[in-house]
Amino acid sequence: MIHDGYFHPDGIVWKIHSDSSMVVGGIRALLEQALHPEAMAGVAAHSNFREDAWGRLQRTGDYVGTLTFGTSQEADQLSSRVRMIHEKLKLDDPKLLLWVHMAMVDAFLDTALRSGMNLTVDNQNEYIAEMVKFATLVGIPESMTPHDIDSTKRYFDSILPELSASDDAKRAALFIALPPLPPLLRFGTPIAPIWGGITSLAAASLPKWAKRLYGWPTLPGEEIATDLALKTARITLGALPKTFRESPQLKAARARKNQAP
Repeated sequence: MIHDGYFHPDGIVWKIHSDSSMVVGGIRALLEQALHPEAMAGVAAHSNFREDAWGRLQRTGDYVGTLTFGTSQEADQLSSRVRMIHEKLKLDDPKLLLWVHMAMVDAFLDTALRSGMNLTVDNQNEYIAEMVKFATLVGIPESMTPHDIDSTKRYFDSILPELSASDDAKRAALFIALPPLPPLLRFGTPIAPIWGGITSLAAASLPKWAKRLYGWPTLPGEEIATDLALKTARITLGALPKTFRESPQLKAARARKNQAP
């Protein structure tokens, strides 16, 4: 099998990032990332999230897809552009970048697990360790980045006192739940109600500490119901044709594989 990127097609990062659970995990990641007031303030001050929420969601997905499935050259070029933008806008504080990275890793991994993906403890440690490459590509020192379950837990324990649901975070959560869709999508497809269901599930899957910060209650039995809904959503989304559920970057990677001698 051809292997021209940072992550191997048979590896754990490909396995998780190509899974249908990522649809929910990606939204949950954005909701978690918004809970650091300094990081969220930077996004609010320098992005066009409110004017182009849907576009920002797509660009975030493209970034993850390119680093995961793209060639090393494609990943280097894109991450270099992102670092230049961060430096220009003074958004290159490694501590804040690390929060964005770790919230993403936590969301992707926990959502995959709760959605029914069979991942051993070794698989989970392997995923966290391999995702350190994501961190270094965006400019986070490897020495700062948790590399296994234990160091990840220590990281979240240490940063929790700094987190809160600022007004910017609450507005971002609203835009994530109800993004201004392009007219063709809003009126020509059933995406609006489907998106509402996905974002509601992403919010329900947040850790208890995150829901507490947002002021969203955790009801008795909610965790069990959420896990069941996540499993159902993964099966349902996984049954869709690959044309609909695979990212352009994954399709391109598969095409390269098929063209290999």
